[in-house]
Amino acid sequence: MADFPQAPSYVADPAILKLGDAYYDAVAAADFPQTILRFRNDRAAAEIGLEGLNDEQWLAHFARFAPLPGNLPQPLALRYHGHQFRTYNPELGDGRGFTFAQMRRADGALLELGTKGSGQTLWSRFGDGRLTLKGGVREVLATEMLEALGVKTSRSFSLVETGEPLQRNDEPSPTRSAVLVRMSLGHIRIGTFQRLAYFGDAESMRRLVDYCLAEMFGVEPAEDPVAQFFELVVERTAALAASYMVAGFVHGVLNTDNINVTGESFDYGPWRFTPTFDPGFTAAYFDHAGLYAFGRQPDAILWNAAQLAVSLRLISEAPPLIERLERFEPLYRRHYAAPLLRRLGIRTNTADTDRDWALKDAIDDALIATQWPIDRFFFDAFGGALPAGYGPEWDKVRAALAGYDPLPDGRAHPYFADPEPCSMLIDEVEAIWSAIDRDDDWDPFHAKVAAIRRMGEALDTRNKYR
Repeated sequence: MADFPQAPSYVADPAILKLGDAYYDAVAAADFPQTILRFRNDRAAAEIGLEGLNDEQWLAHFARFAPLPGNLPQPLALRYHGHQFRTYNPELGDGRGFTFAQMRRADGALLELGTKGSGQTLWSRFGDGRLTLKGGVREVLATEMLEALGVKTSRSFSLVETGEPLQRNDEPSPTRSAVLVRMSLGHIRIGTFQRLAYFGDAESMRRLVDYCLAEMFGVEPAEDPVAQFFELVVERTAALAASYMVAGFVHGVLNTDNINVTGESFDYGPWRFTPTFDPGFTAAYFDHAGLYAFGRQPDAILWNAAQLAVSLRLISEAPPLIERLERFEPLYRRHYAAPLLRRLGIRTNTADTDRDWALKDAIDDALIATQWPIDRFFFDAFGGALPAGYGPEWDKVRAALAGYDPLPDGRAHPYFADPEPCSMLIDEVEAIWSAIDRDDDWDPFHAKVAAIRRMGEALDTRNKYR
């Protein structure tokens, strides 16, 4: 667009084109009958120089998908396979989304804008390529809450209502439609590598490893770039698993096509937060065996990492991959500390994984024994001291917390004077959607986003945890 505001911080870099067309297919966005802007994330847009767009320009790029200056000339639907509930499916791919643009952030990181609900592609199979408005609202709420709780996640960038009545089996229909744009470090999945292994395409897999190292991880290749890449994925996915558990979050569908090699959480469908520490709590009504239950998520993510190792055997010997895969559990234990200490408002100057793990165990045991709400506990315990009302079941937690230092003025933020913690349980999600569905009342939605960000500010003390 001729009137596009060229902010100095907007740095287009469509690096994915370096891969060549073996990894994606050029597609066109759907022509929606309406474009009603429901959410724009100016905080995220400011990181890539797009906060200066007015609403008309915003809709032109993120609902009509006019190319951004110097960026991808047309959207790209990515090719991938995946295990879905442990059953391999070679008929996957971007069926209702695409990669739209890539930009460099000030720190050099390559950020990518991808879509959900932007229309049919070659990979849509029998789907309509659309997203329900409820699904879009739920994804915004999930990503905002996870970001505030310190989980590395894609970020909901834009949500536009598109004016099409949709038929769905899992919610009252017809229901309203939307297109979502998410911002992340990329959309290369474990399933992307599985597809290349399926076809025995070693050359393309090596090229993809090099791309991930250079563009997504920003590192120079080592002597064994495949092992180097896998080590980075193992560490990041272990950290993701730990952050899910601290947040009390259940993704619901941890298939290999939903695991980003960057370790960023993304693609939110039947997600939920568990109200109490219940290892068997599931999010997806169709997860009858509890494969992706709250307490089984670390094992599920490890299993997915193992499938990446199987795929990488096309271009690597097994021992270096096995060696790195075996680091998942100790990395998971080590990475548990940062989100836990952040949520407790405490810190330590001594790295001691065993001590951190003992604190984690004490908290888990007390939460299970008392069935006390997770969000309430972390709200009350912020600063490292439990209120007197917490009885003897919490004595081991008190003893464990005594080994840490509280953050200076940790509870000074007005958030901690609130009568209740900010949470995102299913009843509130449904109430927010009901107000939109029944009365087109978006006030509860916007108020909730503001409340979540306020909680994030209260937790983000910008202090070191080590």
